[in-house]
Amino acid sequence: MVAPVVDEIAQQYEGQVKVVKLNTDENPNVASQYGIRSIPTLMIFKGGQRVDMVVGAVPKTTLANTLEKYL
Repeated sequence: MVAPVVDEIAQQYEGQVKVVKLNTDENPNVASQYGIRSIPTLMIFKGGQRVDMVVGAVPKTTLANTLEKYL
C-alpha cells in the first residue's frame, strides 16, 4: 500500500536521499533493534543516526514534508 508512495519519493529525491526497503519478516533482528511494532514504518536516517520515524500509511505530501526537514 505504501510502496508506490515510497517509489515516488525515491524518484523525486534521487541523488539527495537513499531509499531502502526492508522486509521485517525476513529481518526480525532489525525490526527488534529499531523497535518496529507496526507496518509500515518509515525511518529517516541522517549521518547514520535515526532522526525521524513515520508509522502507518501516509500521503506522499506528508512524507515529503518530513524529509524536507532533514535535507
